[in-house]
Amino acid sequence: MLGQGGHAALALMLLLLLLWRQAAPIEVPQDPKILQDLKQPPTIVKQSVKDYIVDPRDNIIIECEAKGNPVPTFSWRRNGKFFNIGKDPRVTMRKRSGTLEIGFRSGGRPEDYEGEYQCFANNEFGVALSNKILLRVSKAPLWPKEVLEPVVVTEGSPLVLLCNPPPGLPPPFTFWMNSAMTPIPQDKRVSMGLNGDLYFSNVLAKDAHTDYSCNARFLFTHTIQQKNPFTLKVQTSRRVAESTPTFLSPSGSESSKMVLRDEQLLLECIAAGLPTPTIKWFKKGGDLPGRKVKFENFNKTLKIINVSEEDAGEYVCMANNQLGSIRHSIFVQVKAAPYWLDKPTNLVLAPDENGRLVCRANGNPKPNIQWLINGQPVDSSPPNLSRQVLGDTIIFRSVQMGSSAVYQCNASNQHGYLLANAFVSVLDMPPRMLGPKNQLIKVIENNRTFLDCPFFGSPLPELRWFKNGQGSGLDGGQYRAYINGTLEIKRARAEDEGTYTCVANSILGTAENQVRLEVKERTRIVRAPEHQSAIRGSTARFDCKVKSDPSLSVTVAWTKDDKPLQLGWRLRKDDESLTIPNVNEGDEGMYTCTVKSEIDQDTASARLTVLDRPDPPMDLDLSDPAARSVRLTWIPGNDHRSPITQFLVQFEEDRWEPGRWQDLSTYPGDLNSVILQLAPFVNYQFRVIAINSVGQSQPSRPSPRYKTSGAAPDAIPRGLRGWGSKNDNMEITWEPLLDLERNGPNLHYNVWWRLKDSGEEWSNVTTVGSKHVIHNTQTYVPYEIKIQARNEFGAGPESNVATGYSGEDKPTDAPTALRVSKVESTTATIHWKPVAPNSVQGEFKEYRLYYWRESSLVPGLVVSKEKKTKGFFSTVAEPSGILSDLVPYSKYKMFMVVANSRFESPPSNTVEFTTKEGVPDAPKFFRINRRGFDTLQLEWDKPLEPNGILVGYLLKYQTVNGTRLGQPQFKNLLPNETEFTLRLPDRSTRYKFFLSARTQEGAGEVFADESPHFTNEAYIDQVDIATQGWFIGLMCAIALIILILLIVCFIKRSRGGKYPVRDKKDLPLDPVDQKDQDGSFDYHSDEDNKPLQGSQTSLDGNVKESDDSLVDYGEGGDGQFNEDGSFIGQYTVKKDKDETEGNESSEATSPVNAIYSLA
Repeated sequence: MLGQGGHAALALMLLLLLLWRQAAPIEVPQDPKILQDLKQPPTIVKQSVKDYIVDPRDNIIIECEAKGNPVPTFSWRRNGKFFNIGKDPRVTMRKRSGTLEIGFRSGGRPEDYEGEYQCFANNEFGVALSNKILLRVSKAPLWPKEVLEPVVVTEGSPLVLLCNPPPGLPPPFTFWMNSAMTPIPQDKRVSMGLNGDLYFSNVLAKDAHTDYSCNARFLFTHTIQQKNPFTLKVQTSRRVAESTPTFLSPSGSESSKMVLRDEQLLLECIAAGLPTPTIKWFKKGGDLPGRKVKFENFNKTLKIINVSEEDAGEYVCMANNQLGSIRHSIFVQVKAAPYWLDKPTNLVLAPDENGRLVCRANGNPKPNIQWLINGQPVDSSPPNLSRQVLGDTIIFRSVQMGSSAVYQCNASNQHGYLLANAFVSVLDMPPRMLGPKNQLIKVIENNRTFLDCPFFGSPLPELRWFKNGQGSGLDGGQYRAYINGTLEIKRARAEDEGTYTCVANSILGTAENQVRLEVKERTRIVRAPEHQSAIRGSTARFDCKVKSDPSLSVTVAWTKDDKPLQLGWRLRKDDESLTIPNVNEGDEGMYTCTVKSEIDQDTASARLTVLDRPDPPMDLDLSDPAARSVRLTWIPGNDHRSPITQFLVQFEEDRWEPGRWQDLSTYPGDLNSVILQLAPFVNYQFRVIAINSVGQSQPSRPSPRYKTSGAAPDAIPRGLRGWGSKNDNMEITWEPLLDLERNGPNLHYNVWWRLKDSGEEWSNVTTVGSKHVIHNTQTYVPYEIKIQARNEFGAGPESNVATGYSGEDKPTDAPTALRVSKVESTTATIHWKPVAPNSVQGEFKEYRLYYWRESSLVPGLVVSKEKKTKGFFSTVAEPSGILSDLVPYSKYKMFMVVANSRFESPPSNTVEFTTKEGVPDAPKFFRINRRGFDTLQLEWDKPLEPNGILVGYLLKYQTVNGTRLGQPQFKNLLPNETEFTLRLPDRSTRYKFFLSARTQEGAGEVFADESPHFTNEAYIDQVDIATQGWFIGLMCAIALIILILLIVCFIKRSRGGKYPVRDKKDLPLDPVDQKDQDGSFDYHSDEDNKPLQGSQTSLDGNVKESDDSLVDYGEGGDGQFNEDGSFIGQYTVKKDKDETEGNESSEATSPVNAIYSLA
């Protein structure tokens, strides 16, 4: 019992614990450089399980591994005493490990090493302990020898066959089999209990066997032990008495069960009775935990996994059959081995820092907490003023170097224990940077960015950030600094680029590192692929246009259905698109464009749907036959993602056009069974074609043939007509019935005819053709006609009565008194007297006027006398008409006939008339030529049709400035004038001209044009010829030839030869001015066409043979003109004549050809 002072001291300590502020422990980074230099107490990292069962046939391995710096050494305790490994030759310890290996090759029994083992890992900073490992050797004992008497039971009684397997370690798995090694069938009536016994709720006669055998399988040794078999004899009776349920297991009305937390709970109720009872479960005062409950063994076993405290309580099983029910209560208690609430963890502190270790565990009953230091109870260790133990907590204050140790917390109760190691390491280390030096970080604009600066030191340094080496620390606003050294930039912008420096500072020193930040534009797809449908065989194209930071390299990759796309000879990819030519069904799928840079990426997807013609329909079937119809049914083919919109049904018949398929009818795409309307007397077969938006499918396979019976014709022959091919006959013609309209064999036609309105009897004829001719008729008289088709099955309907006419003849009378009135320049009114209607001798068509232009009244104008016609349909007593489109100022002739469908009458009298003068047509042409800087030359020609006597021309012109026109000016010109020259006030002035010819009737059609733009070439024909380049070149060439000739003459004279030299004469080089029709000029000289041979022309124009050639003199040389046009050249002394004889007539080396080659 604590005294009053003790209670006060404990309360004070608790108050201090609540008020004391603990420094955050140091987290040691897993950096190899840090860990290499860091001194730490040992830590157990691997150990065997607490309850360790081993196979006696194998070597025993008890694991224990630990880490620490320095590397720890290991020792063991067995059954609480030091285990001297060196004294036992069968026991070895692995190098750099505490794991024990116990071998039995040289003898020994594994059972001799059973016991409790514990591993100790030790270095200069402390000792860590493993769990206490209970080592046991697996056992598989034999079944005891026993003689089992036959079991005799009456039919309908319950029975339990006991198994009682031998105890093993671990316990064996039991099951029942017969002598054939076949499992005993189990059901609601017969089943095995949790203890291995076989329960019969009631025995039936079929249960009588001699080989009920219980088997035990041992897991470690993989052996099966078999119990001697039971022999079951069943005494049968005529009537089996039924019984109410009773429990075979458990016995009584209630029982109890204890289970540990987190284990599984198995509750069992097996009942006897006839009929076989059914088992139901429920929990008193609550519901069964549905997610954790399972019912097994035909509802006889209740299984709850991961048991927790709330699963405790009263569970009731109820067995019932039609005779009654029975209940059994099982009271479940949930206990708990210790489990962690707050497991102690390693504690790294700097000198003078504070800390604490917490060890909290729970269990049922409440576990006892015991602290150890380096494997020894804390109470027995030397006192330490910086350490204070308060129940489940140890408090450290102002720790100093050298106080590192490993603390163990042991939490135990009657159901188990927990053991945890946690070291306290006192560490001093100056600040160190752990990240790479001068790292370059590239980030995307407007993204949240983190700059890492991992560091370590003990005590923990203070870290600050600076940008570009200036200003105070970065924290707040756009920036946020974390205690782990990371700097957050909430939204990176271009102005955030630069060099960032992180500085770690403590009492032991300073360390710094730099990070260079570059802000890049986001990589994005600006034109993404779009979903599309493509027809098979066409080309599909997906766009993927990318915009990215110019300094980042970008790769574009395509995938199809999340798998890499194999680009080859068919699929083509460029910077902005993917092209798929000749699309097929294998190309269908989801295409994804992935654009990647080194720091970001963007993706876009689109689906390609491949459309194709549908597959042909299948399985055509005919049903519901009728005289003129049948039902056709089919199965549609695959529509290839384009819905079928129509079905086309075709037929083929083998009588009239065998092998030719014809369209019968079309039906909507949602039908696959239709009734076909058919014609009689046809042997059909059908096929179906499916149609979608892409096109038509292939035809289906033909259906079976279907033959319709014959019938009388339904159709009336079309196109019935009567007409005369001669003046005394009438041909009655019609269109024969189509093959499918015959409706039967032996088709023929009944034809009737009679004079119209005569009241005569009908004449008739039967024919198989499509024409009948009636002879010896009057000329052009009407007949009534009708027709009917007939076959072997009867006659079809008669046609309506039609009117036909016999043949026509030439009209006998000609129109008379043909005359004209009101003659204008292009029209004239004509009059005539009509003929009697019966003289037409046929169907009156028109009065046909023939007219032609005889001549023009314009002197010298030649005209065409081609005849023209114009028809007038008139039945009045004094007919007249207007003849139009005549040419003015011309003489015309005309006559008239009357016409029926085949003939014309004799001509009427011929009439002459003259049209009046009119306005002329437009001039034949109108050209505007520029003759100089300030002159325009206008040219034109007379109209092709003056339509009268020309009296002159009217020229209208006005200046043009863009869309603005100047004041118009007029000029009247004489009829024989075809040119006009206009002086321009300014070379850039442009005019618009309007020219028309005039007669006494006025001005005719206007010819309009604009003057051309001013250019140097526009007046080349007016420029001084002496300034032309070609002319200067020609003059220079002539001067060169003359100069060469003078030099040759001078050389020959100086050598004593006699050469007549004539006075120099000017060559006639005046150009000939040949004016073209378009106003341009062609200049040429006769000199251009003179032959140039080895001989040369004398100055007076006479052609003579030359004894010498310029080739004999010198090798030639460069020639040029000086400023005054004279020739400057060189020559050499003449070579020996013998050396040049062969070249006297050489054209290639003649002086003229040499000059032309230079030119």
